[in-house]
Amino acid sequence: MIRVALADDQLLVRAGFRALLDAEDDLEVVGEASTGEQLLALVRDRPVDVVLMDIRMPGGDGLWATEQIAADPALAGVHVVIVTTFELDEYVARAVRAGAAGFLVKDTEPVDLLRAVRVVAAGEALLSPGVTKRLLERMASGLRDAPDEASLATLTEREREVLRLVGLGLTNDEIAGRLVLSPLTAKTHVSRIMQKLHARDRVHLVVVAYESGLVAPGWQE
Repeated sequence: MIRVALADDQLLVRAGFRALLDAEDDLEVVGEASTGEQLLALVRDRPVDVVLMDIRMPGGDGLWATEQIAADPALAGVHVVIVTTFELDEYVARAVRAGAAGFLVKDTEPVDLLRAVRVVAAGEALLSPGVTKRLLERMASGLRDAPDEASLATLTEREREVLRLVGLGLTNDEIAGRLVLSPLTAKTHVSRIMQKLHARDRVHLVVVAYESGLVAPGWQE
């Protein structure tokens, strides 16, 4: 059972998400919060696998709460998904660096929301490639200056190729198909890249791919 917490100051939004999630046999909403402080208390009080986190909330917003969760080793198993709108893209870069596992837009299709929760809970840390890609492209201008090429010097050519595909929003299975590898081999490459670059999660690798220039806004595959 995947345990989900909802953090949003709008009751109707929480109610809608709860109705959708609780209708699934493998998903369970274990708590709700209307402020960042309430959400922190919730995840410290009971087991939570995934948090659907709004950004704009009183009493500690979603970005602050995400930072607090990422900084607490006891909450390492909590995966935060930022629920945003395109008007809030300027906050996405900070959310990624704070440790967010992915993004949803509030008008996303129900099937995509359910898939996102399951994917993040499984540790894939990448949501719908199209949504993630669009958000990252729109936020790219807000990223810090591109890192020195030396930051990627430890990667093999194959690993740089895999990193570029991660940056384009491809899942492990899609990378395996593109490079004619087994899914296990693709997953191993991604894990080694994360270790070499000291990346927190897969979304962090997407940011590195943009920052390093391996992927540029507007690229299509």
